[in-house]
Amino acid sequence: MAITLVSLIMAGLGITVIGFARFNRYQWARQQCIAAAQAQLDSLTATDQPFSHEDIQRLWPDVTVKVDRSAGEGQWEGLELLQVQASVDTHPRPTTVRLARYLLTKPHLEEGEQSP
Repeated sequence: MAITLVSLIMAGLGITVIGFARFNRYQWARQQCIAAAQAQLDSLTATDQPFSHEDIQRLWPDVTVKVDRSAGEGQWEGLELLQVQASVDTHPRPTTVRLARYLLTKPHLEEGEQSP
């Protein structure tokens, strides 16, 4: 009876450890995606140039980053919408983070004024 009880406890602990390990991998992948997407948005805001593919692969080897630029619509007309999607392949499905930011377009800046 004692061996059966110990076996059940060990099996329960094993399942719990596997669950925590899976959750930890997901959170790590999500943090990498957030960091890569935020860095890409900051680079586009500060320099109007995206990070190079080589820099992204050097800093976040498993993360793929896509940038989409479009004109703002409605109340956001006159601004540029930057959307960044960062994803990493985690099992059983990929982890994806999407961040967006509106920026002033170059013609709307006053002379001598810098983009925020």
